[in-house]
Order: sequence, then C-alpha cells, then structure tokens
Amino acid sequence: MYLISVVITTYNWPSALSLCVESLLVQQDRNFEIIIADDGSSENNIKIAKSYCSGSPISISYIHHDDKGFRAGTIRNKAVAACRGEYLLFIDGDCIVLPDFIAKHRQLALRGFFVPGNRVLLSQEFTQEVIQQHLELYAKPIYYFILLWLQKKINRLLGFFYLPLGLLRYLQPKKWKKAMTCNLGIWKSDFLMVNGFDELFEGWGYEDSDLVIRLIHAGIKRKEGRFAVPVLHLWHSQNDKSNQDINYQRLMERSNNLDFIIAKKGVSQYIE
Repeated sequence: MYLISVVITTYNWPSALSLCVESLLVQQDRNFEIIIADDGSSENNIKIAKSYCSGSPISISYIHHDDKGFRAGTIRNKAVAACRGEYLLFIDGDCIVLPDFIAKHRQLALRGFFVPGNRVLLSQEFTQEVIQQHLELYAKPIYYFILLWLQKKINRLLGFFYLPLGLLRYLQPKKWKKAMTCNLGIWKSDFLMVNGFDELFEGWGYEDSDLVIRLIHAGIKRKEGRFAVPVLHLWHSQNDKSNQDINYQRLMERSNNLDFIIAKKGVSQYIE
C-alpha cells in the first residue's frame, strides 16, 4: 500500500494547527506522513507548533521559510520536495478532518485524476468556541453536526454524508473551479510533471486554480470528491488580496492557452 503525504499549510495560528494535526493522528488509515508547510510564522509560534508534533506516532516534518508575504505556493513546493509519498493530500492548517479522511481519499485516488474534496465552513463565533475550548470536532457523532447546522454554526450538512455517486464523480473532467488546496488529492508524479505550484503567483489568490488548470491541460482529469471527504474549515479574516487582480489575469491567460502546462518557477528548483 502506497504512502500518502499530507501537506499542511500554516501561518501564525498554532492553536488551529494543533486541532488539525490531532485530527490526523486519529486516522483509521495510518499509512501516511505529515509535512507542515509554514509560510513564515514567527519564531515563538514555530516553537509552539513544533511542540504539538513531538512524540507523534506518525512521521511529521516541518518546513519553514521567512515571512515575505503570502507565498503558499512556494512553501508547498518546498514541502513536496521533502515528501516521501506517492500521493499528495493538500489541506490548510485551519482545517479539521474526520477519522476516515485518509481512507476515503485513498479509496477515491485513481491514476490520471486529481480529487478535490469539499469543506464545511464554521461561523466566526463557533470558531472562537472551538479554539478556546479546544473542541475535538473530529471525535463528534453526526447528530452533533446536525445540531450545529440547526444553530447556524456551520454552513452545510450534506457534506458530512457519503453518497456513492459512481460514474457521476467523472462528469466534469475539465472543471477547475472549486478545486482548492484546503482539500485536494494529487498523484505526486502528476504534480512533478507540471512542475508544481507556479511561484509567480505571489500574494493571495489562484495559485491552486493555476495548478489544477495545468493538470487538466496535461490530460489529468477531475474526479469529484464531494459527498465523500469533507474538511471542517475554521473561520478566519480575509487575506491581503492586493494581488488578486494580477493573479486572476494571469490565470485567465493560461486557462485559454492549452499548451501551457509547466510552471515557470516551480517545484523543480528544490529537487536535487
């Protein structure tokens, strides 16, 4: 059985990262490693985050670079260069997964496809409650989430239910929208083929969409992971979006250029 590498992106929020890592440590499927991709957290927050990882029964690596603004694509490339697994799962450090997350992604993984899962958003108030009380959401039964939804503490309920969609998961092979790195599975060989994330996308926005578009241009298709592998996404304030328009313009130019596959400044620079 192949090894899965879970890449967690984080920045100066160790209390959220703690819940994220804890939810991974109780996975039913144990054949995976964790690589924490730290996009420039302060030294104090790094020490706190690393303390959560000590004594872990699962292999955890910690990759960090200096804070030069939002460079999620760059730190993810550096993390993948350190990965040992054949399959990559990208999640954010403010996401909590359920105990069957790894198992369900392994079940969905198929050569020639990438798999985007869905997310359930927590309200701002409930997020504060989760952080302050260190609520182990990954250990809660389904009726707990039904109550949360009725109380408007989460935005959707259907994401928790597994639906055997069969061939319906293959209906939109070239859809790139709503494929986000808070919950995305990709074969490492496919990631390397397109040279990973393009680090020309600096600042918030669309580095994950660019990756997916280039995968599609390379012949890798979408297999829908919705109604199978949700993540619980903690509320946070919006990132600086000053580069959003520039990034979106670059994305649109590339989406119309079917020959554009290889990232100009990608993961290859970190691989010996």
